[in-house]
Parts: sequence; C-alpha cells; structure tokens
Amino acid sequence: MENMAVIEKGSYVPLYGRDSVKVRIDRFALDVYPVTNADFKKFLKEYPEWQKDKVKALFADGNYLRHWEANGSLKKGESLKAPVTNVSYFAAKKYCECQDKRLPTLDEWEYVAMADETTADARVKDSYNEFILSWYEKPNSFNQEVGSTFKNYWNIYDMHGLVWEWTSDFNSVMISGESRRDVDQDNNLFCGSAAIGSSDLMNYAAFMRYAFRGSIKANYGVRNLGFRCAKTINNQTKQNDEDL
Repeated sequence: MENMAVIEKGSYVPLYGRDSVKVRIDRFALDVYPVTNADFKKFLKEYPEWQKDKVKALFADGNYLRHWEANGSLKKGESLKAPVTNVSYFAAKKYCECQDKRLPTLDEWEYVAMADETTADARVKDSYNEFILSWYEKPNSFNQEVGSTFKNYWNIYDMHGLVWEWTSDFNSVMISGESRRDVDQDNNLFCGSAAIGSSDLMNYAAFMRYAFRGSIKANYGVRNLGFRCAKTINNQTKQNDEDL
C-alpha cells in the first residue's frame, strides 16, 4: 500500500441534514495524494480502451479527458503532476480496481476531509471553513501540483484546495431532484461567494459538496473533479500497516 495513509476507525455526524445521525467509519487506507495526470497516463497506456478516442460512450461523456490529446498525451500547458480531471466515475472506479484499490465512500471521504493540520475534526474552526470557501471561488486550481495544500491530521494532502473528488456513492445524498443539464457550465457548480458572511460557514461548506455530488452523473467529466483511491483494511492486512 505504497503512498497511502491509515485512517483509524471512528465516527462522525455528517452535515447534510438536521436529522443526521452519527456514522461509524471502519479502519481503512487512503491515497496520500489525488491521482495525477502522470498516474493516469500510465493507466491509459496499459488499458488503451480508456483513452478518449476509444472509451465507450456509456462510460464517458464528451468532456472525458478534454485536456488530453487522442494519443494519450496531455495538451500543452497541462501539468503531469496536477490531479487528473475530466475523468468519469466509471474510469476512476476502473483505475482504482486496477491498483487493487477502490474509490472511498462518501462518508470515508468526509471523515478524512474534516481534519485540518492538527485536529481530526476541525469543522468548528472558522479558519478551516473559510479556507474551503475561499478555494471554491478560486479559478484553475486543478492545474496545481498535488501536495501544494496542507497535510492534514491523517497525513493526507489536498482534500481541499485543488479539485473535487469522486466517491463510490457520490449520489447517495440527494440535495435536489434536478441534475446539471449543461456539463460545460462548470462555474454554476462552484459559486462560493454567497457563503461570505454566512452565519454558519461549516454547514455551507458541506452543503456545497453535497449539492455538487447531487448534480452529477457517473459518465460526466468535469474540469474540477478528480479522485483518489482507498483500500479496505481487514485483520489480515493490519500486520502490514508498517509498510505504508
């Protein structure tokens, strides 16, 4: 489990409703960094059926790998060290499976993402929520190198500040019954300006994530949406944690 960190078991209360109850999180491992363009380039070479000109339409829309050439190379100005984006759920899931991993669940992702540098649950800190909301307003953060944001309590980088990330059950919490009709209008999904001055930044920051997840479909490619992989830890793998 190279370049992964162990997330110890625990519980948290999700911020997607007044009636939310505490959710238990079992011990698991998570990639330290989002999957990069360089990582995905290797995947495309080994599994060419996922290249932009060969992928089945069922598994990817017209935005799939828009910032790539048909031959599996990045277009000019794109960084190999940046998180891969414009990747559908199906492609992200397949990538993880080929690494003998999986996508994290929504609750696993939120559990790790609520940490700042020193605290496992930093959601009550104004500084933590203000950082997230300020990122929602920044353009083109997707082309920054992975590791350019802070390392959190779990030794994980870039949970906030670079890209949104797929989860295995991304649409399990529905904010509304409407889906995004025009995938090109990405800006409609990243407007955080209304949060400034909000009386509850913590709930607003979480709402933005859940609303975004509820607006996408599994075949969508979005410029600000990437992913990282997770791995289940069972009794047989606990003894190997020192190898992480």
